Amino acid sequence: METFADKVIAFNRHLTYTGNLPEGFRVMNPFMDNPETMKVMDEFYHKYYHDTEKRRFIIGINPSRNGAGVTGVPFTDTKRLESACDIQMKSARTHEVSSVFLYDMIEAYGGTARFYQNFYINSPFPLAIIRETAGGAWLNANYYDDPELFESVKEFMIDSLHKHIGMGLDTTEVFILGKKNADYIRRLNAEEKLFDRLTVLEHPRFIQQYRLKEKQLYIDKYLQAFHGR
Repeated sequence: METFADKVIAFNRHLTYTGNLPEGFRVMNPFMDNPETMKVMDEFYHKYYHDTEKRRFIIGINPSRNGAGVTGVPFTDTKRLESACDIQMKSARTHEVSSVFLYDMIEAYGGTARFYQNFYINSPFPLAIIRETAGGAWLNANYYDDPELFESVKEFMIDSLHKHIGMGLDTTEVFILGKKNADYIRRLNAEEKLFDRLTVLEHPRFIQQYRLKEKQLYIDKYLQAFHGR
């Protein structure tokens, strides 16, 4: 029988974006850019998702260059991949702010095995987006940063969400990270009727960067939402 892991790995193996993008934006595909990304992603999902259980869905925005844009695992930089998941990535060493909060929350939840047994994390646009600055540097971008960008990737996002749900996700409630992200997911949900209830949580990057002193309060808020309180 095909496991949850098999479905996610197959999705990632065939993941490619061939649509148009506005000038100054690019998509990064770690599964094509680094052979080790496919290897560690495969190991991660076989370790935590090698079953046929239904899981609850947590939706991010789109991967960052230093998190899933390298490891292929959402909200997981190479440091947390090794320290929390015991999976080493030799070809890269990354630190991603959101990953720090997420794994502190996962530890409070009961650890990686328990958390990933119950939850699946991904994004409506599951590849990293970068934009060029006036000085020629490339920075992380969000799918909603530019109206033309959103319209360019919208159909791809809808297709990706349907594919995620088809892996075996509970659609009675979805957890959305980031308030602006939630505004766009609400629009897509109104059109596609994907989820019954949308629960919005502050994005890990926002918490880690701007609400660090109240970090424990936000961890508690996540846990309360996940436990239905």
